[in-house]
Amino acid sequence: MALRRLKPGWYVLGALGLVLALRFGTTPLARRMSFFRVRRVELVGLRYGAPSPTLAALRIPRSLSTFDDLSAIARRARALPGVARAEVSRRLPATLRVELEERIPVAVAPGQGAMRLIDARGRVLPFDPARSAPDLPVAESADPLVGQLLGRVQTLDPALFDRVSAARRDEDDVVLEVNGRSFRFRPDASQEEMQLVTAVEGQLAREGRSWKELDGRFAGQVIVRGRA
Repeated sequence: MALRRLKPGWYVLGALGLVLALRFGTTPLARRMSFFRVRRVELVGLRYGAPSPTLAALRIPRSLSTFDDLSAIARRARALPGVARAEVSRRLPATLRVELEERIPVAVAPGQGAMRLIDARGRVLPFDPARSAPDLPVAESADPLVGQLLGRVQTLDPALFDRVSAARRDEDDVVLEVNGRSFRFRPDASQEEMQLVTAVEGQLAREGRSWKELDGRFAGQVIVRGRA
C-alpha cells in the first residue's frame, strides 16, 4: 500500500498535540527532556536595574526545565532590591519570562558617600543614578515627605516635575526649586494646587513682576513672596 505524505499543517498540529500531551499527561517525563530545558530568559520591565546582576540574583539552575516548579525563582524575583512586584511564567518549549515592576525613582539624594536614588516613600533604591536617571531633582536627604511630594508631582504634573531642579523639607512643608525660585507645597498637594501655582507663575511673567517664592499650600489661592 502506498504511503501518502502529510501536509505541513499536520506536522504543526502533531507537534502541538505532543506539547499538550507532555504538559498535561507526562510532566515528569518532560522535565527530563533537553528539549524543554530553559535556554532563554526574558526580563520584562527592567528599566533602572542592570540585566546581569538581576539574572545572577535569580539563581536560575542550568538544568531548569520549563515544567519545573518556578515558585522559588518567583520568590527571589520579588525579593530583588528596588522591585515592587514580580511574576515568573514559562513559554514552551524553552523560555522563562520574568516580569518586574520596579520602584520608580523621584530624586537623587546624598547617602553613604555617594548620590543615591530615592522613591516616593523616601526609600533608597539600589539603582545607579548615572545609568538610570541622571536628570532627576536633587533632594537634600532621603526624606519621606520630600519623596511623597515629588512622587505626586511626577504623576500629576509631569511638565512641572521636569522643571524641578532641587527639593528640600522645611518643617512640614516641601520647597521645590524651579528656575532659581521656590514653590512651596504640602507633601500631599493636589493637582489643582500645582496647576494654580504654575498659572500664577505665568501671570506674573506676563506682567513682568519679580518674585522669590510661590506658596501653594492654601486651597484656591497662591501667596506671592519676595516681590520687588
